[in-house]
Amino acid sequence: MDWKEGNRVLIEPRKGRKEKSLPRTTCLISVPEDLDYILSCYANSFSSKRKIFTSDCYLYQNGYSDVAFVGPILGAPQAVLVLEKAIALGAHDFIFVGWCGSLQSYVEIGSLVIPISSVSEEGTSSHYPLVSFQDNSILYPLCFKKILDRLKDGPVSVHKGVVWSIDAPYRETVSKVLFYKQKGVLGVDMETSALMRVARYRRVNLGMILIVSDTLYTLKWKPGLKDPVFASTRKFLLKSMMDVLTEHSGA
Repeated sequence: MDWKEGNRVLIEPRKGRKEKSLPRTTCLISVPEDLDYILSCYANSFSSKRKIFTSDCYLYQNGYSDVAFVGPILGAPQAVLVLEKAIALGAHDFIFVGWCGSLQSYVEIGSLVIPISSVSEEGTSSHYPLVSFQDNSILYPLCFKKILDRLKDGPVSVHKGVVWSIDAPYRETVSKVLFYKQKGVLGVDMETSALMRVARYRRVNLGMILIVSDTLYTLKWKPGLKDPVFASTRKFLLKSMMDVLTEHSGA
């Protein structure tokens, strides 16, 4: 058996004969509360609901904009299953919204982190080989750049940098937090590195925004879900994102 045959996958992501295509622009929403907020604010514009594996998929339509919203999504394996299927259904421009823990004192609860690269301690991304230097670049959808422009004019703190992704949040040890903190890594989550790798592998556009929901940089866990800054940031981000997407769907 030659190398090519030995590395042939047995299950390819594909569109079923009776499955409807997704719009070019698709939002992956990690946390149920964020998806619920979007649905509640724009309920009259959602025309349909279906399943993509264990995640719900909602189609937003308002007469001139089509955008799919898929969630909730927890962890690298589920995130990649959903991303792969969405690509097979025709989506090409992706926005991911999730939460992360901060590893730096200047990245406080309620801040936003824009991942530009990642460190993987999850088990999914290593199964997607990158064969050239160019594969390491992440391409943003045009609509994502417009979202970032909206955020610059708002009351939130935005940081761009590296994110550490791990499958086991209960194994974020002191030594690891100190190591990544000293390396300048901004935050930790469960999905970023896998989504980045698959987007590069499949050559689709991906923009990611993480809301800082807790901090670890003091070597004590500080949750921030009840912090009013966290709440206001969530609403501002989701509203800004929806304003852009409903005006520039498919861009």
